[in-house]
Amino acid sequence: MGAIAGFVFRLARESIPRTQAQLAQELTADLATVQGWESGRRPLANVKAGALLDLRRRLVTLGADPSVLRLLDPAMDADHLISMALDPTGSLREHPLAGWVRTRDTAHMIAWAVNGTTPPALAGRSALPRRGPVAQAPLLGAQERGAFFTHLWDTAESASRSGEASALLHRQALYLTSYDRTSEVSSWRAQTLHAGRDALTARGWTPRWAEARSTATALARLGDPQPLLDFIERSMADDDTAEAANLNYWAYWLGTSSLPQANDGFMRNRRLEGWEASFVLHALIEGFHETPGFVDLYVHSLWALVTAYRWLPLASPDFAVRLGERAETLFDGGRISPRSRRELSEVHYVLREHRT
Repeated sequence: MGAIAGFVFRLARESIPRTQAQLAQELTADLATVQGWESGRRPLANVKAGALLDLRRRLVTLGADPSVLRLLDPAMDADHLISMALDPTGSLREHPLAGWVRTRDTAHMIAWAVNGTTPPALAGRSALPRRGPVAQAPLLGAQERGAFFTHLWDTAESASRSGEASALLHRQALYLTSYDRTSEVSSWRAQTLHAGRDALTARGWTPRWAEARSTATALARLGDPQPLLDFIERSMADDDTAEAANLNYWAYWLGTSSLPQANDGFMRNRRLEGWEASFVLHALIEGFHETPGFVDLYVHSLWALVTAYRWLPLASPDFAVRLGERAETLFDGGRISPRSRRELSEVHYVLREHRT
């Protein structure tokens, strides 16, 4: 499986722009090799590390868009996860979701392959026109999608019976199941998530806090926002450790933390170090329009960030304008809770005061 990375590679080639034949000539490679990379028949992940590094540098030299090239790593990661799900081997401890906390980019790549949702980083891009039908996404076939989600659900259930050692695997597999848009399956999985909502009832920080957050966000994606609203109110608000965990996870999820994490323990760091607050602020403001089901989580996280970093408005004065544009739409649409309305007003006021 290399179709996702191959599609990203194709977008990078087209951003130069070059045809397959032209790029093959530039790289002194066979045309069949370039075609194999793009189709996934010759997965880029199988290219030797040194050769892959040289390939990336060559693409940059030729003028490929760096914002596309940076997605090759999460695309290859997504390909690996899907390949393993379609042909599972090894124990739970050896599962790729068991030993590394994934980021948003990998999740977006998986969503692209299973339901055709274009990653925000690639929004506005489309394949160049050419003769014949052109795929607009590296979409899996219906049978492969079904097998992928069945594997995730079975893995999540098995991990839930394996205790703390499989907590990360359980959380991440469970979250990824929410990308299944099949209506009857989504309804069943939402009911199953509700059945195991004991993790959502705890107040403040607990060892199962990360699991509860992922469960609440998964339910929001499946169309039920109430558990996420309850989670914000009960398991985040007014608890310093939980608020720090939320911000630390946002920073990691958004990619501003460059250190890979083997488990969720990093979230408890109340010193809020190792990531750039202004980057997180920008991403949260820009993210409102991308994920309407999670607006309340975005708003509360934005409020907590500005509360933790009082100097942030001084370093990011222009963000008040963008926040104002998005806040006006949210206020008029009535799509946020009373808490979010109050917190968003406070953040907008602080940013605007520092701007003036």
